[in-house]
Amino acid sequence: MADEENQHENRGRGKRGESNSHNSITLGPKDRLVGSLTFEGDLTVAGSNVEGELHATGDVAVENGSNVKAVIEGNNVSVQGAVTGNVTARGRLSLSGSGTLHGDVRVSKLTVEDGATLNGNVSMGQSVGGGKGPAAEPAAEPEPELSAVGEHQEEHQPEPVG
Repeated sequence: MADEENQHENRGRGKRGESNSHNSITLGPKDRLVGSLTFEGDLTVAGSNVEGELHATGDVAVENGSNVKAVIEGNNVSVQGAVTGNVTARGRLSLSGSGTLHGDVRVSKLTVEDGATLNGNVSMGQSVGGGKGPAAEPAAEPEPELSAVGEHQEEHQPEPVG
């Protein structure tokens, strides 16, 4: 029985307690964060209230029912809840039909579903990087991608930022 408990406690750990799995953290409905959080891994805000700054090396998800008033930086950022603040997505920003975002965004790729609200300036390009989190690895320069999902799809060409 002790061996079984020990195996459970060490799941995801290599020798000497080193992690061999990807870190993730979830702020739940009873959690409240006021301040700055810098995290190595994925971050999920699930029905929480957050004020301040969120910086993650992995993906950031703001789920439905969450109220975030913060600067957000992550690899891929998905918004299903309410966000007020600037967002930097080194990969893709996905705004679902239930999501609202009031703030400026810097992204490589952008997906906005029918019914979503986005108020702010959008800067698109490969050279998206963050201010406080670890630097992203340089990559080849693919074309910026913008997509809209819903009944009325129009093709938009992003305006050059400069």
